[in-house]
Amino acid sequence: MSIGTLVKTIQDIMRKDVGVDGDAQRISQMVWLIFLKIFDDKEQEWQLTTPGYKSPLPNRLRWTSWAKDAEGITGEELIDFVNNELFPSLKKLATAAGVSPHGKVVGSVFEDAYNYMKSGTLLRQVINTIEADVDFNSSTDRHLFNDIYEKILADLQSAGNAGEYYTPRAVTQFMVDILNPQLGEIILDPACGTGGFLTCAIEHLKQQIGNADDLRTLQASIHGVEKKPLPHMLAMTNMMLHGIDVPTHIRHDNTLSRPLKDYSPRERVDIVVTNPPFGGMEEDRIEHNFPRKYQTRETADLFMALIMYLLKHDSGRAAVVLPDGFLFGEGVKTTLKQELLEAFNLHTIVRLPKGVFSPYTGIATNILFFDRSGPARDIWFFEHPYPAGYKSYSRSKPLTIQEFEREKAWWGGSERKGRKTTEHAWKVSTVEIAARNYNLDCKNPHEVEIDHGDPEELMQEYQQIVQQLEAAQAALRQELIKALGESRGT
Repeated sequence: MSIGTLVKTIQDIMRKDVGVDGDAQRISQMVWLIFLKIFDDKEQEWQLTTPGYKSPLPNRLRWTSWAKDAEGITGEELIDFVNNELFPSLKKLATAAGVSPHGKVVGSVFEDAYNYMKSGTLLRQVINTIEADVDFNSSTDRHLFNDIYEKILADLQSAGNAGEYYTPRAVTQFMVDILNPQLGEIILDPACGTGGFLTCAIEHLKQQIGNADDLRTLQASIHGVEKKPLPHMLAMTNMMLHGIDVPTHIRHDNTLSRPLKDYSPRERVDIVVTNPPFGGMEEDRIEHNFPRKYQTRETADLFMALIMYLLKHDSGRAAVVLPDGFLFGEGVKTTLKQELLEAFNLHTIVRLPKGVFSPYTGIATNILFFDRSGPARDIWFFEHPYPAGYKSYSRSKPLTIQEFEREKAWWGGSERKGRKTTEHAWKVSTVEIAARNYNLDCKNPHEVEIDHGDPEELMQEYQQIVQQLEAAQAALRQELIKALGESRGT
């Protein structure tokens, strides 16, 4: 069964259930079931590979015990078990004392999860479909989760809310490639959504793994925070299928709810790579977690203040997706940009064309690359062009990682040496930016402006064309009348 067919089959079964209302609930329902299936498959692996491994789940709550048998409990008995035994027990794992790290992972996934289905018969059909068609201990099926994940994101988009935590895979890959994380560095995405940036970082770091100690180092290096239950659940699942067996560093929380002053120097990180939510407003009093100069209710600005604060001195570096509004905005945005120029090295801004995040948003976006190596004298801008023949991107014609080869060839390696001005790249001095009141919305000076001519002359031209067209129509009308008259005469 193809991934599209598998997901559609599950969704079609759920549509018959009166308790599940809309795509978002159907997807949430499907994800917690898939998570338990994956966890069970992983437990079978851990029992063989991890000496002394003990499941954090009582035997009756393990997928193998209640879900695996296609002829197992169903109907009212199944619904009663899930609602009154399974969910309450799994939720307690998040806060119970003495729970193993594996148990904490399960607890964090289920603390805000719900069973929406009311029909135990339909729930059994969904379980049997998942059990029959996917084996996450098979390397082939494990890779299939990436397809399931993409299909779920596509379905979420139709549910109207995927844009909150979706970043095109080409963008995440490019940002990670440029940051070039090294084994042992702590990597953070403070608004990690479903984990796209972090899985790219994991795949990048896997090339550096040589032994079991390196693998443990990798496990400890990947950090993320997501406040919404569904994307957090997807992120946890994604981490486990990418080799982070116990993703305890992927927290279900609002990163902004912790006062900035509560972070210790030991909590600073080497790399931040993220696409923070923008255009939204935080709840009351969240801004009071930040110094007065940063206080605003605009989410993206608060995230930028947090990112700048958390980067390690000297070695810290970041890549952040931000909308055009941040570049030219004032108030707190001006304060943040002034600091980026004076206390950080904002060395490159890649200006992405409209449609990169289509169909989720048409807002023009940028990738800001900066580090803690000190103030720069110049900021380089690189305007990413559309491929030949494109006027925009779409779901059928998305941005691809191959398109970023132009930026990579120009970049100049980790030292950014030998950069040259081109039709797509230019630099602006930080002195000039400061004189512009830190407005970073710098247009490409090499862009050829089309001269449309003088408006009055254009109007005269237009009127002449209209007169010629009317004369041609009149002549054609006369010829038709003449031709018709002659045909009648004969």
